[in-house]
Amino acid sequence: MRTKAKKRLLLVVSMVFTGFLVVTIRLSYVMIAQADKYLSLAKNLHQRDREIKAPRGNIYDRNGVNIASNKAVYSISVIYSQITDREKVIKILSENLLIDESLIRKKVYKNSVREKIKSNVEKSIADRIRRYKLEGIKVDEDYKRVYPYDKLASKVLGFTGGDNQGILGLEVFYDKYLKGKTGRIRTLTDGKGVEIDGAYEEREEPVSGNDLYTSLDVNLQNYAVQACRKVKKEKKAKQVSMILMNPQNGEIYAMVNEPEYNLNKPFSLSAQKRAKNSKKQQEYLNKKWRNSCLNDTYEPGSVFKIITATAGLELSKVQVNDHFNCPGFRIVEDRKIRCHKVGGHGSETFKEGVMNSCNPVFMDVGARVGVDGMYQTFKKLGLFEKTGIDLAGEASSIMHQKKNVGAVELATMSFGQSIQITPLQLLRAVSAVINGGKLVTPHFGVYLQTQDGTKQKFFTYKTKKHVIKKETSETMKELLEAVVSDGSGKNCKIEGFSIGGKTATSEKLPRGNGKYISSFLGFAKAKNPTIIGIVLIDEPYGTYYGGTIAAPVMKSVFKVALPYMGIYKEYTPDKKEP
Repeated sequence: MRTKAKKRLLLVVSMVFTGFLVVTIRLSYVMIAQADKYLSLAKNLHQRDREIKAPRGNIYDRNGVNIASNKAVYSISVIYSQITDREKVIKILSENLLIDESLIRKKVYKNSVREKIKSNVEKSIADRIRRYKLEGIKVDEDYKRVYPYDKLASKVLGFTGGDNQGILGLEVFYDKYLKGKTGRIRTLTDGKGVEIDGAYEEREEPVSGNDLYTSLDVNLQNYAVQACRKVKKEKKAKQVSMILMNPQNGEIYAMVNEPEYNLNKPFSLSAQKRAKNSKKQQEYLNKKWRNSCLNDTYEPGSVFKIITATAGLELSKVQVNDHFNCPGFRIVEDRKIRCHKVGGHGSETFKEGVMNSCNPVFMDVGARVGVDGMYQTFKKLGLFEKTGIDLAGEASSIMHQKKNVGAVELATMSFGQSIQITPLQLLRAVSAVINGGKLVTPHFGVYLQTQDGTKQKFFTYKTKKHVIKKETSETMKELLEAVVSDGSGKNCKIEGFSIGGKTATSEKLPRGNGKYISSFLGFAKAKNPTIIGIVLIDEPYGTYYGGTIAAPVMKSVFKVALPYMGIYKEYTPDKKEP
């Protein structure tokens, strides 16, 4: 009997000891191994974090002109556990922030740590709310993005959202550099979550975003805008676009899509458009923000003859003095494809064919080069790839599959029909043609700098060298200079300056709708280009030939831009320009 009792006692003691040992081990694990975890949880229970917004980096043009900066504003929020008079808080916030009481009531009565009521509140309003000294309302300093030039380069710069995050353009592409790092204020609270007055605060200072220095030039952008706005009004055009770029390194000086929009009011719409449903409104906004220079493709028309001529010279399929005959058309299989000159140009050299922008000459050159040769040149000049520009939403070219290119397709491609590319792709390809054979990456970003100026980061961009021979490049510059001095581009001629270029008049799809895009591509100096530009006039009213209406637009820009850039007259003409 005693033996059984002893055994039971021993069993009970063993169980108690084992339980005690398990609890001891568990407590030791919690108190030692997980001490940091539970300390953090305890702190979180009795501490509250408040964000300190970091100022967003500024954006500057190439001359250090500020084109995107910040303005101090305030953010209004409520803390549920600290509010003592909810209805008064609702009334005061509704009256001062002009927000419906029902919307504020939902947030004031929501049992959460913190509810934001409104961002981007002006200082005068924030100060007025502070003066009420209502418990549970927090007024924190914030920053609002402002654009000193309103509409200037709107479709390049883009804009930011309510929390100052990048939405479009350079603002979103470089957002990770511009946005900075948010700071924090950590305060002690009691068991109900109410902040303890006079208690110690932990503060983590915000880190300002980096400043972005770009290749944009405010003055060149303004010159381009004025020229585009003028011709848009005169020709009652749907839109006018222009790009000015350095063909040697891809730095973009100006990019215009007129009409532009006000960056400080990016979501504003006319009363008529606001009346539409939300889906339709978003379509209007997307259209308003769209950058046609790189988001849209088009049939380039006769400017594309630069690419065909380059292919012919590069592959030794044509020489400058080769002779052709233009009766005003070519018969290709079952098609009669006309020249823009109905009666034809008659006998002409290849150089004269380029100067005259003669379709039959280029159809002949395209046939000599062949499908393989044309596609080989397209690839070398980057027409099958995106340019790599530092903006989102770049479109891809639309080309025939090589196996589907017959004689008719080859003929129409040779003078810029039946293919679609973006204006920027074309500008990049022609830059390689005239800069000695370097395929550059068009871009805006040049370097970053901390706001105190202590650290810099320069961006690098891919360049493919020797995509065409130097000899081909030299010949093409001579041919394109002749187009402006004595050919179809003479309306861009500026006495004393050597300018090269090419005109185009593209019929919009579907054929026969009477809608055109008139364009001109030009560069200077012709022998050593440091600026290249393209202008596109979408759906001009009345006269629509590129040589007649687009070339003068580029001339008007070059007349002020060239001296501004330090490009002076190379010769003094015998007669002054009228």
